[in-house]
Amino acid sequence: MSRATPAEHVAQNAFTVHTRGRGFSEITSKVTELVTASGVQTGIVHVFTTHTSCSLLISENADPAVRTDLERWFARAVPDGDAIFQHDAEGPDDMPAHVRAILTGVSLTLPVHSGKPQLGTWQGIYLWEHRVDPHQRKVTVTVLGH
Repeated sequence: MSRATPAEHVAQNAFTVHTRGRGFSEITSKVTELVTASGVQTGIVHVFTTHTSCSLLISENADPAVRTDLERWFARAVPDGDAIFQHDAEGPDDMPAHVRAILTGVSLTLPVHSGKPQLGTWQGIYLWEHRVDPHQRKVTVTVLGH
């Protein structure tokens, strides 16, 4: 059994994702790069986006149909321009984008093992843009450990 040890090192960096509009941007390699640069071998990495109309998720990275299917499911579950929504100051995709971000989340926490984020064979880290138009999204990566 291992014993608890305090985090000896904390590193924090940010980067910008330039989205093409609604869809997925894989950020696995950038997060991995920042974890490696931190020097932390064992710990956690927290990934956070400072926006209310995009989200972060871990999804299958082998078959792009998975992400296409997710987009289709959300288009049915939270359609643009639905009359139920009052908040549409920035267009018909405004409130649906907020709902999608709330349902999927704006942060992730992963274990760091051997200096890398611990992901499964078919897992990748994605920023999911929920707005139709392109945006610049800030992502903050905080690495804690030893």
